[in-house]
Amino acid sequence: MGPRNRLIDVSHTVSDGLETYPGLPTPVICDYLSREQSRQHYSVGTEFQIGRIDMVANTGTYLDAPFHRYPEGMDLAQLPLTSLADLAGLVVRVPKRREIGARFFQGLDVRQKAVLVHTGWSRHWNSARYFEGHPFLTAPAAEYLRQQEVALVGIDSLNIDDTSDGSRPVHSTLLAANVPIVEHLTRLEQLPDGEFRFFAVPVKVQAFGSFPVRAFAIAAE
Repeated sequence: MGPRNRLIDVSHTVSDGLETYPGLPTPVICDYLSREQSRQHYSVGTEFQIGRIDMVANTGTYLDAPFHRYPEGMDLAQLPLTSLADLAGLVVRVPKRREIGARFFQGLDVRQKAVLVHTGWSRHWNSARYFEGHPFLTAPAAEYLRQQEVALVGIDSLNIDDTSDGSRPVHSTLLAANVPIVEHLTRLEQLPDGEFRFFAVPVKVQAFGSFPVRAFAIAAE
């Protein structure tokens, strides 16, 4: 028998009222059809719940497609599964560092890999601290990753860009190269330093540039 694999969930739970990004509406999660209401449609003892959720696309752990930044870029429905699923993964650990420059990736084999930046910032999730002074990639880091033909880039903090920079150079560079971005990852400390496979597949929605994902990795035991 071959080695056993383990599944590692690296996404946050979306709940009613969750604040993901300051200023954006929080999700409203409720019944569209409650179990009690459904009883009139089914046999005695049979009931169902149909849920309803009202949320902006940038909620929880989510993926950005090129359309998020560029009107002619690929939307969620156009992104190939090969850019989202069963990707070779690489975790880059950069603790206690706010600006993450190109030097943290130089010398690493990042070509056609999902590069996940582990900062530890997700420990502040669902608190006011999460929104203040988050770690981010620099413009040279994004350009280096683009040149090295990275497949996807993720980070466990509020934003992959410095939110004080309105030009958003990291989003601009990576999404222009059709490199999806995953933000608000968590539990990256559970990922191995060696090989793993990464998955971050959103719902296939036309004319949408972002959507929550159930991001996870598969690694050997």
